Amino acid sequence: MQKWLCSVIVIVICLSGCTANKQTPDVSGIKVNLEVQRFEQDFFAIDTNNVSAAIPALAQKYPVFLPDFIQHILGLSLTDDGGKSDEAIRMFLRDYRLVKDTASRIFSNFIAIEDDVKKGLQLTKYYFPSYRTPEKLITFIGPLDAIFQTALGKTGDVITQDALAVGLQLHLGKNASLYQSQVAQSLFPKYVSRKFEPAYIAVNCMKNIIDDIYPLRAADKTLLDLTIDKGKRLYVLDKLLPHVADTLKIGYTEAQLKGCYANEGLIWSFLIQNNLVYNSDPLRIQSYVEEGPLTQELGEGSPGNISLFLGWQIIKKYIEKFPDTTIDALLQLDAKQILQDSKYKPR
Repeated sequence: MQKWLCSVIVIVICLSGCTANKQTPDVSGIKVNLEVQRFEQDFFAIDTNNVSAAIPALAQKYPVFLPDFIQHILGLSLTDDGGKSDEAIRMFLRDYRLVKDTASRIFSNFIAIEDDVKKGLQLTKYYFPSYRTPEKLITFIGPLDAIFQTALGKTGDVITQDALAVGLQLHLGKNASLYQSQVAQSLFPKYVSRKFEPAYIAVNCMKNIIDDIYPLRAADKTLLDLTIDKGKRLYVLDKLLPHVADTLKIGYTEAQLKGCYANEGLIWSFLIQNNLVYNSDPLRIQSYVEEGPLTQELGEGSPGNISLFLGWQIIKKYIEKFPDTTIDALLQLDAKQILQDSKYKPR
């Protein structure tokens, strides 16, 4: 198709995509321990003339996170390498000083974000009472290319053994000068960097929680499998962040989300008519399941990763028909069964 399936004229949904009127359980009595640790503040306070002497004190305060940070985020050795790691740390501290200063200004007050994450963790305990929620929220500054693959896309935030770790370098605001350079644009085109906003921190944290509870299954290979899997995750995200805008949860612009609702029937018909729903050829289904400026086959104005939207709607339709389905039960259901029982046939 040469252009977005049809123009958006009228749409009877909440235009901002906010999840109003959804029943939210009272979790005020659920206790959550969450300590915010500003690792970047301590790390950038290192005396660059004597890096080795500063590491033991950091290791005492961050016994789990520091080794992860050095090895997996900075990509340096934990063993004696003749001072190469010390020199690399010095260079990083010098090169990223402005990024740290910018983050310190933007995140001088972290209370609102902490509250959002806490509420998400309270709801996590409500829906998954046996799950051990992280007790630390650690902020850090990492290299621009320190990104992690999750089931719902790439992010600069990660879950560690005992903490939710937030890479502030990828939350400075979509217009931050850091993202305008040629190097940054090669890593993160504008359709990616527009999501580098502080508002995505709680969303990314909860997405990582969901991945920890419900790891991606290797057997999910057809477009339907992947679509339903994404829909399940977004449905759970709805439960954990009920008052967060849908645009933030799905990562679409408001116009893209409106267009999806307006064209939902046509999008689904396109997949059916082109025998894509049960297709497992990576080359055929790639543009429907991966992030991009658009879904090429649907045309200009469409969002990339259209399977996010379709999976979300199929799951909503299923729950509408079977409202007593628990989250645990939903996560175990087969994709074909969900599609069949949901009677999903959008117009």
